[in-house]
Amino acid sequence: MNIWAQLIRALKGEQNEIGETLLDSHAIDILDNEVRVASVELKKSRDALAELMAKQVLANEQVEAVASAINEHENYALKALEKGDEDLALEVAEKIVSLEADKVQETSIRDAYQQSLKELQRIIKQAELNLKRLKQQVNTIKATESVQRAQAAVAARHSGSNKRLQTAQESLERLKERQSMKAARFEAVKATDGNARKDALLEKLEKAGIKTGSKDANDVLNRLKK
Repeated sequence: MNIWAQLIRALKGEQNEIGETLLDSHAIDILDNEVRVASVELKKSRDALAELMAKQVLANEQVEAVASAINEHENYALKALEKGDEDLALEVAEKIVSLEADKVQETSIRDAYQQSLKELQRIIKQAELNLKRLKQQVNTIKATESVQRAQAAVAARHSGSNKRLQTAQESLERLKERQSMKAARFEAVKATDGNARKDALLEKLEKAGIKTGSKDANDVLNRLKK
């Protein structure tokens, strides 16, 4: 059975790319169907073998029965001769001739059954081997297909996970930047409030006639003169 030829015939006329896609998607189904067909044909061959074996057994029994009848009639002929009855002996001899012709025919039938039996046994043995190999190939293809699908799923999940991680990392960086900006603004506001409070306090002290630690140019000049 030429499986690939059937696959090509099934997809004949399609464009190469489309044909290859369909071939990949339907190849396993076609192979499974080939296994089923081969199994059915093998069962029919085994049934035919059993029937042929039965016929061969019957044919062999028929040959043995004719041979026994010949032997029996030969004894009859000898007894007729012993009694001097040649006419009876001749009549028995004619029967033996007929039986011997039957034996030749039955032997020919039996031998033909035996030859057919050997040939059918050889064909069945080869068919069993071919079917076993075909099943192994189909199982290997199915296992490989299953592994590849799993690998594709893992790769897809890994790719999606990387994208999600990248997006999360980018979001995290933006969040950290916003938080840093807010913290800087809080510090700037705090510093501005502190300076304002300090300036207000110095002004109150000076108005009250209390010297503060602030210095002007005259203070520096007086210090230098001393």
